[in-house]
Amino acid sequence: MDLTGYLTSDEAAERLGINRQSLYNLAKHNDFPDPMKIGRTSLWDEKELDAWRTRHPKRKSSGSSGD
Repeated sequence: MDLTGYLTSDEAAERLGINRQSLYNLAKHNDFPDPMKIGRTSLWDEKELDAWRTRHPKRKSSGSSGD
């Protein structure tokens, strides 16, 4: 089985700039890519993750507003 282009949960979370638990939380939403399961392992299609990130840009962290 060729797994080229698939990421582990840790790799997928890192690619999106989030932690693994956030990845699993996002996976519960309808517009987030479904992982491929091999046994208990979730593998994420990197092209689908990139397309999702394009539709949902990362939020900028809120720093001090300089008031």
